[in-house]
Amino acid sequence: MGLFDKKFCDICDGKIGLLGNRKLADGNLCKDCARLLSPYMTDRRQSTVEEIRQHLNYREENKKQVDNFAPTRILGNTTKVYLDENSQRFLVSRQRDWREGNPDIVAFSQVIECQLEVQENKTELYQQNAEGKRVSFDPPRYECEYRFNIVIPVNSPYFDEIGFELSDERPDSPYTDAYRELERQADELRRALKPVGGAAPAAQPAQQSAPQADTWVCACGATNPGKFCMECGAKKPEGPARCASCGHQPQTQTPPKFCPECGAPFGG
Repeated sequence: MGLFDKKFCDICDGKIGLLGNRKLADGNLCKDCARLLSPYMTDRRQSTVEEIRQHLNYREENKKQVDNFAPTRILGNTTKVYLDENSQRFLVSRQRDWREGNPDIVAFSQVIECQLEVQENKTELYQQNAEGKRVSFDPPRYECEYRFNIVIPVNSPYFDEIGFELSDERPDSPYTDAYRELERQADELRRALKPVGGAAPAAQPAQQSAPQADTWVCACGATNPGKFCMECGAKKPEGPARCASCGHQPQTQTPPKFCPECGAPFGG
């Protein structure tokens, strides 16, 4: 086949124009079909025709889910994250009419983590010296801007992550209100997605269990299995004592100086 022979899309069978071909691993894709793919798909060239068909079937099903998506909370600026907390799903879009673009709907449980990457872009400023030459300041001066990028790795068969810039307005210093506001927004987004995004639940404080039958608690606080304390060397008492006043029996083998129930001296 010649270089300029007509090609046909392996998905819709339509003719592909001179600059309209999107190569696949084993075929060709027209630009119209390529527009239907998820914007987060990055391995199109390595995908087979059959994989692209499966992906487009997923996108058709996703369109139906978009119609039933009901946001309960919206986070972000130009690019917004729409949360449907009732169905535990979210989507990301920068379009005013977000349903129009068929944005990918992702379940909270598919989220692996939510990362913030702050990118510093630094440009050196220069001055002219007495000879009219462009030279650096002493010390050098810089103009900076900070780009807040959100990266959400997800467990999906169709793409690996969702990435976007949190705001089009980039602060020029970490010490400005604008910088701190973007940090706050990123933290709010992380807290909205991470607790229900497949992360392990927060560890609960361990409850202190009663000493086992073959161990005893020394007056120094150490729990010991033998006849002598491993921390201070004190000998294990013969048996649990009782308060002579109220009869209270503590859990520790070594009695306290005063009864925790009635306050009387132990053994007094």
